[in-house]
Amino acid sequence: MRNFLFGSLFSIVQLFSPSVTKAYDGTALHWSPQDSLPSILSAQRADILGGRMKQKAQIKYATHILPETLADWEKKKSEIVREVILNSGIKVDHDLELDMRVTGTVQMDGYAIKNIYFQTQPGIYATANLYIPEGKGPFPAVINMHGHWTEGKAAENIQSVGHSLAKNGYVCLSIDAFGSGERSTKHMDFEYHGSNLGASLMNVGETLLGVQVIDNMRAVDLLSSLPYVDAENIGATGASGGGNQTMWFAAMDERVKAAMPVVSVGTFESAVMGSNCVCELMPNGLSFTETSGILALYAPRALKMCNHNKDSNSTFFPAEMLRSYHNAKPVFQQFGAEEKIAYELFDLEHGYWPEDREAMLGWFDLHLKGIGDGSSRKEIPFEVLPFEKLMVFPKGKRDPLVVGVAEYSRRKGQKLRESYLGQTSIDKQQVKSELKELLKIKDYPKVDKVNSYSSESGWEKITLETSNNLLTPLLIRKPSNAALGYVIIATANGKHEVPQARIDELINKGQGVVIVELSGTGEAASKEDQLVAYLTPFHTLARARLWLGETMLGQWVGELNMVSEFVKEHYAPSDLTFDGDKEAGLTGLYLAALEEGTFEALTLRNTPVSYLFDNREGVDYFSLAIFLPKFLQWGDVSLAAGLAALPITFENPVTMSGESISAAKENEWQKEFASIRTYLKGKGSVKFQF
Repeated sequence: MRNFLFGSLFSIVQLFSPSVTKAYDGTALHWSPQDSLPSILSAQRADILGGRMKQKAQIKYATHILPETLADWEKKKSEIVREVILNSGIKVDHDLELDMRVTGTVQMDGYAIKNIYFQTQPGIYATANLYIPEGKGPFPAVINMHGHWTEGKAAENIQSVGHSLAKNGYVCLSIDAFGSGERSTKHMDFEYHGSNLGASLMNVGETLLGVQVIDNMRAVDLLSSLPYVDAENIGATGASGGGNQTMWFAAMDERVKAAMPVVSVGTFESAVMGSNCVCELMPNGLSFTETSGILALYAPRALKMCNHNKDSNSTFFPAEMLRSYHNAKPVFQQFGAEEKIAYELFDLEHGYWPEDREAMLGWFDLHLKGIGDGSSRKEIPFEVLPFEKLMVFPKGKRDPLVVGVAEYSRRKGQKLRESYLGQTSIDKQQVKSELKELLKIKDYPKVDKVNSYSSESGWEKITLETSNNLLTPLLIRKPSNAALGYVIIATANGKHEVPQARIDELINKGQGVVIVELSGTGEAASKEDQLVAYLTPFHTLARARLWLGETMLGQWVGELNMVSEFVKEHYAPSDLTFDGDKEAGLTGLYLAALEEGTFEALTLRNTPVSYLFDNREGVDYFSLAIFLPKFLQWGDVSLAAGLAALPITFENPVTMSGESISAAKENEWQKEFASIRTYLKGKGSVKFQF
């Protein structure tokens, strides 16, 4: 049986400009093109951006101190719970019909396994395996959550937990995580639900972490409804991503009496600049607590953590878990329940191994059965099944009620857009203020120091030392015709992604050119952000910013505002326009929406006309930087364009999957952008070039 961690492979094809260039009208250029743009910074520099992100996380960690009295803790507890719900999008209806459906039963030695699916949200069903011991019961029960193993609930080390529990007199519900196992986009086409796919939920105001919490709370509802389950004695366990689910959901659901997350507890600080899954991301998490605050929510219930000395993921190193354990333990002591929080370390690699299962049995025996002293005990041998026997549906014959992240995001997005487009009036100042909040912009960075270097090939080379302790590289070429002013150019991948033909044309027209590398791109990139090649670009950096209560686009908007002010102050342009590609195009649009008068016009290339999820196959067209929590609850790209109130040209407008908008759809999009502009009583225009 396959049993391994996996990720979605993402290949990037970089297109380089030709050595011979022509203007867009086909005429020969008079300026001699360069093979490449000059570099500015030392190639041996430290990872300034990655270091800055880690420093912020270190400061946040140091400020999150848990209260020293029960009265103060109860206040803090309410605050943490409120923030978790707000930032994860958790909204669960415990009265919703469970509608459990059984598609098959596998008879084992001393227990049976039912393949089931049940309703977790209106019209949304989860697939699971229900392990039931022989006998009348009622039995204590455990929810078993899997991590990033290919077959989800049926992966060998996940089903092994179910078999072992059933052999020892526990009901076990092993549930497919949202977007994994049988809940992938195409049935039995096992996929990685993290990175851009899972991040898509943020645009509709939800999170992969939050949907998983809802699923698992509904799993408690299901177990509690079964006559052979002792609803007063329910436990939770899981490893890796499943351990992360365990930590969050069981902390939030006080019906869980005992929990044991495996190879998953560390610190939020260590998650910053780590490359973990989006399902392990709590946006704004470090703004309101640390891992110890979540662990403290268990008190005085039972919590044991198992970490492994040979784990390769630094987020889950035992030392990180121990920091959180020692910070949370005083809250348990305040309840007189010091013995209810524990940990155990094994000299093992990442996974859920027999040693973990034996520790689990001892812990649950003590806290769910009231027997033993909580120490490990030997398993009863069991049989591992081929994963096909634990599938709820035959391959390709899944009930339409079970949907993946793609369809879920599309449905939610469509409903939000229907509401948005149904408006007949818009409060301009209110939506502008809300956009700034979505971008997490508090103050724009300022220039602390300007560093100038020797010119090269006609380019001035400059770095701006900023008030937030970063360096912003600029290449500047003055206009040969001062009346034409300057154009600021930015791409999502740095200056060497700017087609040479575009630069040539501008210079030959006589325009001035400013090429800015936004933080995370080009020479302003973080080396640590680029370490994991199979993940979507900016996976690591965008997650770090979200943990810290920031967004990539918000940071870029601030930097672009700083650059535009610098250019206006030092070069006095007669005209200042912006030309941006993909996510960087949105940066210019959002800045123009917030700060009228910054630019005279925008050119947005390969930029989405809407944040609506449309196509799973192209989900990685944009990087993780593009996602904005709750953006479609606010409005859409057309609202930002209406706020900008200036001439905007969309060159090759696309969907969120990178599909080109056809010319046949132009009237439809023109109508939307024009109607929103009318509601805002704004000026400007939008043109689509295909």
